[in-house]
Amino acid sequence: MSTINYNIRLDQDLRDRAFAVFESYGLAPSQAIKLFLNQVADTRAIPLSFTHHADKSPNTVTARAMREAIENRRNGTLGEGYTDLDALARDIRDWSE
Repeated sequence: MSTINYNIRLDQDLRDRAFAVFESYGLAPSQAIKLFLNQVADTRAIPLSFTHHADKSPNTVTARAMREAIENRRNGTLGEGYTDLDALARDIRDWSE
């Protein structure tokens, strides 16, 4: 398969904000753009939702749990933790019953 170069002009702010998101996923910009183009080609549709802007802020319960976890880490009271997923799943199941 041969490759080609394709250049686009971007606003600097848009580039910086988008590339930061790519980086947060561990993707190079070229990888992220290829993922987008492959999705368009495979589905013959634009993989975007224009109807919803997700709120990335944690809800009250999650925010409280995050603060508690940070405080516990500072105090050294995190507990033993889990060495495997089965033990974690058992505790979650027992806790929710």
